[in-house]
Amino acid sequence: MARLTEYRREVKSANAGKKISVFGLGYVGLPVSAVFASRGFEVTGVEVQASVVDVINSGHIHIVEPDLDMLVQAAVSSGKLRATLTPEPADVFIIAVPTPFKDGHEPDLSYVEQATKMIAPLLKKGNLVVLESTSPVGATEQICAWIGEQRPDLVLPEALRDKADIHVAHCPERVLPGSVLRELVDNDRIIGGISPRCAAEAAELYQTFVKGELHLTNARTAELAKLVENAFRDVNIGFANEVSLICESLNVNVG
Repeated sequence: MARLTEYRREVKSANAGKKISVFGLGYVGLPVSAVFASRGFEVTGVEVQASVVDVINSGHIHIVEPDLDMLVQAAVSSGKLRATLTPEPADVFIIAVPTPFKDGHEPDLSYVEQATKMIAPLLKKGNLVVLESTSPVGATEQICAWIGEQRPDLVLPEALRDKADIHVAHCPERVLPGSVLRELVDNDRIIGGISPRCAAEAAELYQTFVKGELHLTNARTAELAKLVENAFRDVNIGFANEVSLICESLNVNVG
């Protein structure tokens, strides 16, 4: 136990002073922010709703998730977690905003675009930009394109070029409501970089709290893997619901 406690102190000490900015403090962004803060990072959560900012800065939460309230309260009390309406410079920028559908089942990346364009003016050499939101294939590359439009002074990462001023990766969340904190830590994680160096930089960040295995790949593979996993889960849920209806009609106990 003493060795584990000492190790945790060393991890927190190594992360002290490193700043992470998380865009979107919902069911993914807030738990991610709190977990990083618990590992010693200085975390700033960027939100568009002033009421959410006020709630979090008071040490409370605006969503329902077991144990999250205690983790957020501890992080805010320690000064490691703070919410704001205004983006600030950081070492790492994590995008965890909604990606809903538009009419015709077309993915809506407007929130991702908005976050990216808020991040772009703040970027400096060595920064890491991570997309956590579930997104269509090509979204991470689109983030690079949006950054390039605003920051032509930066050398952006490319699939066949590791030398770049910033790093961009897709690290999709793999959690279910009710078990978010446990699954954030215990689940395996796929990390897709625009380049191998980008994936390695993102892996170095996430290994500070992820106990599961980190699978490094390219951004497009990570994007598709997340979509396939969601679709597989939806199919299984739909099948289970149909079986339940059949059992009910036949007076059979579905359990």
